[in-house]
Amino acid sequence: MYILAIYLAAGVIVGILAGLLGIGGGTVIVPILDITLPLQNVNFSVAHHMALATSMANIMFTSVTSARSHSKRGTVRWDIVKAMTPGLLIGTLGGTFVVSSIPTAPLKVVFCVFLTYTAVQRLMDIKPRASFHLPGTFGLFLAGTFVGVVASFVGIGGGVLIIPFLTMCNVPLINTIGASAAMGFPIAVAGTAGFIYNGWGHAALPEYSLGFVYLPALAGLVVASMLVTPYGVKLSHSLPVKTLKRCFGVLLLAMAARMAYSIM
Repeated sequence: MYILAIYLAAGVIVGILAGLLGIGGGTVIVPILDITLPLQNVNFSVAHHMALATSMANIMFTSVTSARSHSKRGTVRWDIVKAMTPGLLIGTLGGTFVVSSIPTAPLKVVFCVFLTYTAVQRLMDIKPRASFHLPGTFGLFLAGTFVGVVASFVGIGGGVLIIPFLTMCNVPLINTIGASAAMGFPIAVAGTAGFIYNGWGHAALPEYSLGFVYLPALAGLVVASMLVTPYGVKLSHSLPVKTLKRCFGVLLLAMAARMAYSIM
């Protein structure tokens, strides 16, 4: 029961972050699952792959709720979403085939580097300058492909990359957050499908797994995160987001340190 409580609590955090900062929550879900899955005697060789896959599956639900809330406020640039989606689908799906063939330890190293990068970005409040115009359809397709590949390696909805990219393209921040929330869905669909396919029938997987997706964890995360995501959207219009980002950065550094220790 305490494991379920952890997943429900994680879902609340993920839902708030999805609405507040326009991220899918993988930066929180993956480290938590890397801790809880071994406690359930899940084999080390598949635990991190399951964390990535379950994170992707959860983002399918949180991104819909978050995108709907932002869309009601008229902040989603659907033209950008449509242009980047084909690349997101191809990059994420293809990336899962590569990720599924890589051992756990190197994947954790990649994730630690990603967490540290994200933490420094939040703590130092690094903001890319609006230095060029939004590229055409092909340019957005290539950007989507790159985001999709990275997302598959770290189990995220792409917000950490999409928001800075669109900001550099002179897109207003409120629109970048809305677009990021909407683009989490195609990333999550492609990632979930790829991880289910590549993990199907794996001998080391525990019961109640759908490929690499761990259904009990997914259920707890989805129930809590979908309930609270709309409140995160409301908070984004009233709370000091800069301060929250810095607090989030400290949390990410702690998670990165803990994961690095687990590799040693």
